[in-house]
Amino acid sequence: MDGDYVIGGVFAIHHYKQTPVHNYTVMPEPLKCTGSLDPRELRFSRAMVFAIEEINNSTELLPGIRLGYQIHDSCTTVPVAIHVTFQLSNGLDPVFNTGDNCSQAGKVMAIVGESESTITISMSRVIGPFNIPQVSYFATCACLSDKQQYPSFFRTIPSDQFQTEALAKLIKHFGWTWIGAVRSDSDYGNNGMASFLDAAQKEGICVEYSESLHRTYSRSRIQRVADIIRRSTAVVVVAFVASGDMRILLQELSHKPPPPRQWIGSESWVTDQGMLKFNFCVGAIGFSIERSVIPGLREYLLDLSPTKLSASPVLTEFWEDAFNCRLGKNAAKDETVCDGTEDIQTLQSPYTDTSQLRATNMVYKAVYAIAHAIHDAACEDANSTAHCDKFTRMESKQVLNQLKKVNFSKNGYDVSFDANGDPVARYELINWQQSESGSIEMVTVGLYDASLPVGQEFHINRNLTWMDGGTHVPVSVCSDSCRPGTRKVLQKGKPICCYDCIPCPEGEISNTTDSPDCFPCPKEFWPNEERYSCFPKPVEYLSFDEVLGIILAAFSVGGACLAILTAAIFFRHRTSPIVRANNSELSFLLLFSLTLCFLCSLTFIGAPSDWSCKLRHTAFGITFVLCISCVLGKTIVVLMAFKATLPGSNVMKWFGPLQQRMTVVSFTFIQVLICTIWLCLSPPFRLENLTIYKERIILECALGSAIGFWVVLGYIGLLALFCLVLAVLARKLPDNFNEAKLITFSMLIFCAVWITFIPAYVSSPGKFTVAVEIFAILASSFGLILCIFAPKCYIILLKPEKNTKKHLMNKNESKDI
Repeated sequence: MDGDYVIGGVFAIHHYKQTPVHNYTVMPEPLKCTGSLDPRELRFSRAMVFAIEEINNSTELLPGIRLGYQIHDSCTTVPVAIHVTFQLSNGLDPVFNTGDNCSQAGKVMAIVGESESTITISMSRVIGPFNIPQVSYFATCACLSDKQQYPSFFRTIPSDQFQTEALAKLIKHFGWTWIGAVRSDSDYGNNGMASFLDAAQKEGICVEYSESLHRTYSRSRIQRVADIIRRSTAVVVVAFVASGDMRILLQELSHKPPPPRQWIGSESWVTDQGMLKFNFCVGAIGFSIERSVIPGLREYLLDLSPTKLSASPVLTEFWEDAFNCRLGKNAAKDETVCDGTEDIQTLQSPYTDTSQLRATNMVYKAVYAIAHAIHDAACEDANSTAHCDKFTRMESKQVLNQLKKVNFSKNGYDVSFDANGDPVARYELINWQQSESGSIEMVTVGLYDASLPVGQEFHINRNLTWMDGGTHVPVSVCSDSCRPGTRKVLQKGKPICCYDCIPCPEGEISNTTDSPDCFPCPKEFWPNEERYSCFPKPVEYLSFDEVLGIILAAFSVGGACLAILTAAIFFRHRTSPIVRANNSELSFLLLFSLTLCFLCSLTFIGAPSDWSCKLRHTAFGITFVLCISCVLGKTIVVLMAFKATLPGSNVMKWFGPLQQRMTVVSFTFIQVLICTIWLCLSPPFRLENLTIYKERIILECALGSAIGFWVVLGYIGLLALFCLVLAVLARKLPDNFNEAKLITFSMLIFCAVWITFIPAYVSSPGKFTVAVEIFAILASSFGLILCIFAPKCYIILLKPEKNTKKHLMNKNESKDI
């Protein structure tokens, strides 16, 4: 249609071109399209005509100016598209006019199209140097945003850069890390997939395979891609494929039982109504441009009178294909004849389906964007009224400059372009769901708005249907997620999504899923059994609540009670010969020290503190020295008593009661002095021992100065050894009491206990070290009290007839004592 200003349009109404045979003897025939007609692309071209007629009837936009159009079929091939682009650029006038009054009827101000990126790129390279603006409604290749290469290119559909980022976030959102990838072998597919793979890599997504295809490929090459999809382990397949190519692939997959796959599609095919016939793709998900409503478009599309049909070969072809008939006299004998009066209202075709106007709206907006640019170049607005001059000679460069500034709203949708000629990226998330009638329909389940802040762009507001009509999100991973308590170890020669899960080593945890590393717990903590959390280590010490502590405490208290009972017996019979003959003063002092020895073992039980650590070691050292000093005093008394019986000896006056007391005090004072020095220089202290056991804390008393401890212990051993030597020397003395023999036995037990204590103390772990020490204290204390006092108590209580002076003086019976 002619007009004051003409807009060009290029649409892929057919998918193939006729291949001519050149014999170089005659002029080649014009390029012709073959194959079936695409009703969807026909709808796009009709939407362009509808928009132009709507603008021509408008009193606000371009009043008084009539727009014309030239619409061509690209046959979805580059050669035909280049051919028609040159025609649009040069005009269709067959005669060159060299006069001054050149008509602009054949020159287009701008071009709407094309749908495929590869064809669009080729067209843009042709018209770019002539500053003819091109507004695409469906070419999404991110490469077209490069203004240095494509200075006159605009589009009303968002760039694939936004879509690929959205697809990567979508896959990450559902936890898929192992996917397959299929792309069209074109600029659209190759550039889009490259952008997607970059975004997927940033999200930690791995690709099992990446294959390309094109509808012009041989059957064997298409079949190879289908076989790869069948054999793969990836459940999710991302298809960045043009609609025509995807149709060929799905047809190939449908020849055999199709594999269960979760399809993730680009907007090129996921919103194509003609693809819904492949019901094995139910559950497919993809992003689409926003659905819209264009008032009056459906009525315009259905308004196909016989006159309009006969005037347009394309509409004639559509009608014949839709109703499977032949118009007029074109029908053969065996073909159905139709006259153009068939009821198009009942026709189920992508051409008549206006329920999902997405790309159609992009065509509509592209026409209006060009019209607004022409309006701004040819009209002047004054007092809210536009005055346009249709005789204004306009260059396409003026339209190009005005397109960069376009900003308007139509039917509730904003139209503007950024510096790269791209619109604001907004998508709907489309899900193929099965209706109650069993047919597949497209359902909008979410939104994506790239203009929103990071992390808020993506929103799902409805339940999704998954592959095979399932309601649960399918799993597509190379390796199952590593649970907390394990770490990922990559499998050699495989992508990072393929790994083994190795349990964390002892003492380390991982508290997140798919953790690449384990980290150690703080020193006071230890992992739980599953090794995903750190818990405070149990504190271990010899307590009064456990069986061992109760037993030792009972023996300690029992020993103290035994010593007190013995002292009571001796005090009750303090005037009896056997008590008086055994140096009652030292005996009572020995029983008192033994009571302290028994009781000091209680300080070793319970949670240690700094004060209890100081008390337990010093009390132990001092009480045992007091005890050994008393035994040593009794041994010396026995020896002195024998010397005193010799004629002329007065040795007892040199070791009387005063000297005995001084001996005990002196020996004990030395130990007190050693303990004081130890406490002043480096006293024992409470220690949380983390080295013996990794999984628990041993609460113990550190010695502070090991030298101090061993000096205290060595001093006790030295006195015990000295006492043992004196007792051995006095064991056969002809005394009536024979106490030296009893002291010898007690010292042998004492020394044996403490000699075996040393290796046991060093080698016992944790609380058993304390138990060994308590056992040594109790064993040596019981040895002393039983060996020295048990025989005497036996005579006092059970053999009173022997507790006489006469009996004690009888040397022949002294052996019974």
